[in-house]
Amino acid sequence: MKTQAGEQELAEMKSQHQLTVSPDEKVSFVKSVILGLQHVIAMDVYVVPFLIAMLIGLSSDQSSALIQATFIAAGLGTIVQTYFCMKIPMAQGPSYVPLGAIVSIFAASGGGQLGWNSVLGSSLIGAVLVIILGLTGVFNKIVKSFIPPIVGGTIIFIVGLSLLPTAIADNIYGATDATINQNVLLALISGAVLLIFVILSSLIGAKGSIFRITSVIVALIVGCISADVMGVLDFSAVQNAKWFSMPQLPFADFGFSFNFSAIITMIIIYLVLLAETTGTWFAVSNVIEKTLSDKNINRGVIGEGISCLIASLLGSTPVTGYSTNAGIISITGIASRRVFLAVGGWFVIFGCSGKLAALISSIPTAVIGGVFAIVCGIIAINGIQVMKNEKIGEKEMYIIAIPMIITLALVLIPDEFLYSLPTFVQYLFGSPLLAASLAAIILNKLLPSRK
Repeated sequence: MKTQAGEQELAEMKSQHQLTVSPDEKVSFVKSVILGLQHVIAMDVYVVPFLIAMLIGLSSDQSSALIQATFIAAGLGTIVQTYFCMKIPMAQGPSYVPLGAIVSIFAASGGGQLGWNSVLGSSLIGAVLVIILGLTGVFNKIVKSFIPPIVGGTIIFIVGLSLLPTAIADNIYGATDATINQNVLLALISGAVLLIFVILSSLIGAKGSIFRITSVIVALIVGCISADVMGVLDFSAVQNAKWFSMPQLPFADFGFSFNFSAIITMIIIYLVLLAETTGTWFAVSNVIEKTLSDKNINRGVIGEGISCLIASLLGSTPVTGYSTNAGIISITGIASRRVFLAVGGWFVIFGCSGKLAALISSIPTAVIGGVFAIVCGIIAINGIQVMKNEKIGEKEMYIIAIPMIITLALVLIPDEFLYSLPTFVQYLFGSPLLAASLAAIILNKLLPSRK
């Protein structure tokens, strides 16, 4: 039984960190379903399989099968991480990191079904290696040695910083759903609705928590209504999609080929993935007010490996933790793992229903961009909060500043220059978060501390 002092201390902690529901607190089924849908809508899970299908020239049927498999893999991976492995609210989704490697492996293996089988085979082997890294605790030792609070906070900061240009340049200015003026207006509308609901929640207090909880999904709904008024909302794909379709099956619809060079390439990519997802883990742990233990990190690596193993067995690409959800937790104040169980359920449902998957992919990119930009800013601020108790001397200034510069430099790097570099360097520079994280880690080890 909780004491009155204990309850008061818990309330003060929640008030200080603005978290209204902790990870292990129960949330009603209806609320979980609604809040889970918010996370799903904001994650843009369909983008990665769409890009892969476009880059390697998959047919429409193959593209649909890949998108379907990606949703189901994201759902099962989310449930694995949240409830069985890491046991913190963590949504899994397809990673952007392997895009270049997937295209290279596909082409080097002759393309077609054989090329895709090589991609899946190398992904399978890489996932098994990740599980071994978690079981042996090797990766956890690396984290403890190389990622103190100043480095962890910097990584969280650059997570938000690296995503922000994508939210603004690609999702708003570069969106092809409408004209640039309409895109900017839609982004401003969805972002403004989100801010208005958060402000209302703060003004009203405890009774106004409903405004904060539903802020993201209401912002997206209002954005879609605005897009419809402008005449740029297109639901034709939803009308043409099937309500239910079976996912593809291994060895029946696709197979696995094991090519040594492809496996080595994918192992490197998985190490990149682990380095990148570590920043997400720190971001989420900071938001939910829970320090990552050795057990959490080891189990998180195992969960990452199992999630990627599931993805390859379903015919999809590697998945990873999404940092977007940390920002949404900050906005809504809801960190219950039950919500993320609903996230996993929604993904599986979307994966089995062509209409629901088409519905979520029909939301105008600029509408999502307006919300996403705010979420990215909040993630960056969470990184600053991690570092707030650290003394910022000359060494610490460089640890923060250099990764920040690297992040922006690589986000803005011209494609023609990137593709002129050696393949390994392309992998490194193709992920601004990875390069900047490595810079923070190396600088922390090399720069002398002031005595």
